[in-house]
Parts: sequence; C-alpha cells; structure tokens
Amino acid sequence: MIHQFMIQGTGKVINRPTKTGGKSYDKFFIYIPTNVAKDSAFPFKPGEEVVVRIDKKRLVIEKLKE
Repeated sequence: MIHQFMIQGTGKVINRPTKTGGKSYDKFFIYIPTNVAKDSAFPFKPGEEVVVRIDKKRLVIEKLKE
C-alpha cells in the first residue's frame, strides 16, 4: 500500500495598505510556508497569475486558464 502524505504548514493572511493617487487601498497577501511552496506537488510558480474564489466557506486558488 502506498501512503501519500500532504505537506502542510501554518500560513498567514497579511494586509499591506498602499497609497495610490492620494487614496489608501487594502492589499492582502497570503504567506505560504517555504516547505509547502518548495514541495514537488506545489502547483504554482512565482509570478504566475491565479484565480481566487470563495466556495462554501473555503478559499480556492487555481491556475488562470489562458
């Protein structure tokens, strides 16, 4: 029997307000722990555009289909 282990870690939601044109805007980031992002199963590359949505109280992040 093959066991597959999910790599996981504790992340964090960060708000970094920014000013553009004299107005202040919230800018949210999600920190993904290095051990998760460097795992061979991690599906994203730095700079890649993604689709972010909420589905049944879960945050879903998927690759942007071109």
